[in-house]
Amino acid sequence: MLTEALQRLADSRGGVIGVEPGLVIDPDESWTAAAELVREPYTLLEGLIAQTAGRWNAPRHVGAALFWKTFGYWHTLPMALGWALDGRIPVMRLADTYFKVSDAGVTIAAARVSWGTGVEPIREVLAEAQQPLVRTIGALAKVGERTLWGSTAEAFAHPLVSIVEGDYMALLAEIGRPVDGLVEPADDGYFRRTCCLWITLPDVEACGSCCVLRPQRQARP
Repeated sequence: MLTEALQRLADSRGGVIGVEPGLVIDPDESWTAAAELVREPYTLLEGLIAQTAGRWNAPRHVGAALFWKTFGYWHTLPMALGWALDGRIPVMRLADTYFKVSDAGVTIAAARVSWGTGVEPIREVLAEAQQPLVRTIGALAKVGERTLWGSTAEAFAHPLVSIVEGDYMALLAEIGRPVDGLVEPADDGYFRRTCCLWITLPDVEACGSCCVLRPQRQARP
C-alpha cells in the first residue's frame, strides 16, 4: 500500500520525489551511502551544506538547516504515510540507506528495508538513523538540534495534512521526544514552533507553517 501511494505521489509530481517509490534499490555508483555523511572529517556533508548554502545565497548554518529539512523530510515521509495508511512502518537503517542529489534536493532509498508496526520502529529510526546526522550537522554548522528536529516533526505533519489524512498530533505525542511539541495545529494546517531558517534568506516569503506567522496568544487581563 505504501509503495503504491509513493508511486502515485511521484506521478503527480512529474517524477520529482525525494524517495524511491519502491524504497529498495540495488545501489550502483550513482548512489552514496548515507553513513558517509557522519564519517569524519565530514567532507561529504560539508560539501552538501556548502552546496545548499550557495544555492540560496545563505549563511552556512542556514544552508545546513535547509539541507536537513530536505533530507529529513524524505527520510521521514515513508514512515508517516505508512503509519497513516495501514500501520506498517518501513525501517531504513543508516547503514542500509543511500541517497543521491536530485531535482527533489535529494532522493533516498535503501539496500534493504524491514517493517514494523506502531511507533516503536519510528523511535528506533529516529535514534539510529537521524540522530547521528542531527548531532553532526548541529555541531558542524552551529545550528540548534531543536531547530533540526523541528523539521523532522514537520515531516510527520505535512504528509498527513497534504497527502493522506492522519492525526499527526497524536502520532507526534506517541513518538515523544525529540519531535513531540514542535508543531501545533492551526485550522486545516499547522504551525512549527521552531524556525527552519528559510525566512532568514533575502527576498523570500515565509513558509505557510512558519513559526513567525503563529497567532500571538493574548495574555489574560
